[in-house]
Amino acid sequence: MMLDQALIFLFILLAIAVMAKNNSLIIAVAVLLIIKVAGMDQKVFDTLQSKGINWGITIITIAVLAPIASGSIGFKDLVEAVKSPYAWIALGAGMLVAIVAKGGISLLSDDPHITVALVIGTVLAVALFKGIAVGPLIGAGIAYFAMKFFEWVSSF
Repeated sequence: MMLDQALIFLFILLAIAVMAKNNSLIIAVAVLLIIKVAGMDQKVFDTLQSKGINWGITIITIAVLAPIASGSIGFKDLVEAVKSPYAWIALGAGMLVAIVAKGGISLLSDDPHITVALVIGTVLAVALFKGIAVGPLIGAGIAYFAMKFFEWVSSF
């Protein structure tokens, strides 16, 4: 099989992931390489691109709710949490991130070329700074609000 641009790019990302010892990125790139080399890329990649973010959000939500389902977090913990100023800060931060991410979803669907810069930024942050790859969605949301602010300032 001839190496196309996508395979070369994936191998570069895999090398970066291995050098950075980032298992999540290694697994992600390896899965994509296997799908591509197996020739299943057309159908699988279209599905991943259209539904992957929603699947990821669902998996993260399940992980966040697991302590409630297991019983390790209950109503007593909720009552204790609301007594803490840090819990109120966390509540506000959670709400802010959800609102920002909503803007990110619309930016990614309305302006897909922005995705390239967001993905590169996320990969660099994951590989070099041990970041977590939730960056594209939150990054898109931050970019969305920054762009709207820039448009607003430019209108004066």
